Amino acid sequence: MYAVGDWIAVDDRMQQGYRYQLLAPVGKDFGPGFEPHFTPKEMLAMGIFEGKYCNDCRNELPDDWFTDANINDIPDPSLNYFGFKSRQPLSIWRDKGWIIGPDPRGWFQWYCRYFLGRRLPEVDEKQIKRWRAFKRHAAQVRANCDPGDWTCRPRQRQGLLQWAHDPFV
Repeated sequence: MYAVGDWIAVDDRMQQGYRYQLLAPVGKDFGPGFEPHFTPKEMLAMGIFEGKYCNDCRNELPDDWFTDANINDIPDPSLNYFGFKSRQPLSIWRDKGWIIGPDPRGWFQWYCRYFLGRRLPEVDEKQIKRWRAFKRHAAQVRANCDPGDWTCRPRQRQGLLQWAHDPFV
């Protein structure tokens, strides 16, 4: 369904009239050092962003990403894999300058589009740098939790999942 050269038209609540072309095969040809632990489909199935993230993006993203997705019309922290709220309002992301390029929903939207094959070198470099920096949370979990105790630091683990890092460190 998605192939190199395809154009994707976006028309959802947060973005209309945006189009991008897929320049890499789906799930391949990632930048150096960018090795996410989960695919967007896996993340949606595990439960991220309280089930209220890409609900109106279904026309842009592959249908099979939503087959087992934990989604809801209203945010529900119990839908998160670790059962805790682990996000800040989009307004804070905007205030801190964390919304980069043409992705008004932030990092995960960028990751979904990047995974599909969109490439925007300047934006990609910044987002991959942010992804690398988030890994510091895994070190904090390792330093403060016993191995196998998934109840330790659940908000931080949820954050790791939402950034495609391994929360089971």
